[in-house]
Amino acid sequence: MKNGEQHIGSLNDGRQVYLNGAVVDDVTTHAAFRNVVASVGRLYDFQSADENLDLMTFKVPETGNRANRIWQLPTSFDELVERRTGLEAWTELHAGFLGRAPDHVASCIAGMHMGREVFEEHDPARADALSDYYRYARDNELYLTYVIINPQADRSKAAHEQEDEFLTTGVVDQDAEGITLRGAKMLATGGIMANEVFVTCIQPLQPGDERYAISCAVPMNAKGLKILSRKSYEENAPSVFDNPLASRFDENDAVLYFDDVKVPWDRVFINQDLAMCQKQFHATPAHVYQNYQAQVRLMVKMRFLLGLGRRIADVNGTTGFPQVRETLGNLAAECAMVDAMVHAMEVKGSQRGDYFVPDRHTLYAAQVLTQQLYSKVITTLRDLAGGGMIMLPSSVADFGNPDLRELIGKTQNSPAADSETKVKFYKLAWDAVGSEFASRHTQYEMFYAGASFVTKGHSFRTFDWDSCTALVDQMLDSYALEDELPGDDQIAAQ
Repeated sequence: MKNGEQHIGSLNDGRQVYLNGAVVDDVTTHAAFRNVVASVGRLYDFQSADENLDLMTFKVPETGNRANRIWQLPTSFDELVERRTGLEAWTELHAGFLGRAPDHVASCIAGMHMGREVFEEHDPARADALSDYYRYARDNELYLTYVIINPQADRSKAAHEQEDEFLTTGVVDQDAEGITLRGAKMLATGGIMANEVFVTCIQPLQPGDERYAISCAVPMNAKGLKILSRKSYEENAPSVFDNPLASRFDENDAVLYFDDVKVPWDRVFINQDLAMCQKQFHATPAHVYQNYQAQVRLMVKMRFLLGLGRRIADVNGTTGFPQVRETLGNLAAECAMVDAMVHAMEVKGSQRGDYFVPDRHTLYAAQVLTQQLYSKVITTLRDLAGGGMIMLPSSVADFGNPDLRELIGKTQNSPAADSETKVKFYKLAWDAVGSEFASRHTQYEMFYAGASFVTKGHSFRTFDWDSCTALVDQMLDSYALEDELPGDDQIAAQ
């Protein structure tokens, strides 16, 4: 199994990352990325530890070799639960703050492979390319990110109607060797730490957009691939004590620009087919599996946030207040809802050919509810904390000044913690709730699954409306107007 040192070494591959106007020589040592790269390394150290092999890995049926459970193709409910238990343990190492950890896009590719027959109907050669790539990524333990959204640009126009026809990544040329890509894609979350990127489009494309209807895999160090990083929160958080999350778990987001990047045919899964771009997600288990993973991650993150809420009350000495217990009780119910919906996806799952797939509608219902829930939970934590997260020492350096340390001891008192413990805790709480890093996470949780109208549309499409309206019809059929009208005998008697 790949360990952390091996993964970190694989990232020093000549990739072109642009930050603050310059090319980053080595993402594994640069102050903007080195800590989060090390955090990902710890994921691989955890999975490769002897005591975690059964938890984190499974035996590949065709080879007998072990692979990370992120690549497992569950054939039963029990195997799905085994897989989720591994993902859950991995997520606990970052408390859900790595939204594009290696388990996300791996779940997408695994789900596509489970629906191989959809690709065979499209093009047997592309189906073979997909299956071969799934096995390659699994056996080489690739960390994948993806770019599946087009640049916003002019949303009133289709991709081919933009002023620059190659604003959005599309096929500029193809030959016997493969296709050549030109243009930009979003958002490459986690791309700094990834080995390769899955390039496609999840947004509906219009007739005329065929050149953008692609699906392929590209190494992050491919010739012509430019990685345009957003501002690094890690770079602006040099102290772990002051920013324990931003300093270690800023997974980064980036725009990718493909400057005539060549993609060989054995890495091309769809070539300029509008319908297949949608089918690869929704006619296969891919969309379900990738978003099921996201809900498992959010389940763990909710537990972490709930722990913050309880600790805020304890540190402030307000746990016994009836109104605080009411607030914590409501938070507990919301956390339990996310947990219950993840388990319901599994219990209500069904067999799809050889594979067991989580329940589609329960997943989309969870997405609709959690998109609304996350910001509400953050606001509740702010309400519980009051000014406690703001009234903090300016930095860890204040503790190095004896006079300031004495004053901190007097002003940062708590019935449940000494001053250092209280400051340490509230620095963590602020980084999860109020810092720039935290603000990005609120935005991320609101939109990673798409705009709310998209997730609500998925919920509408997949709900069993017939069973509900059948209950209404059954009740309507149980009585009739004629039953209430007087008969001829009654009319004559009157």
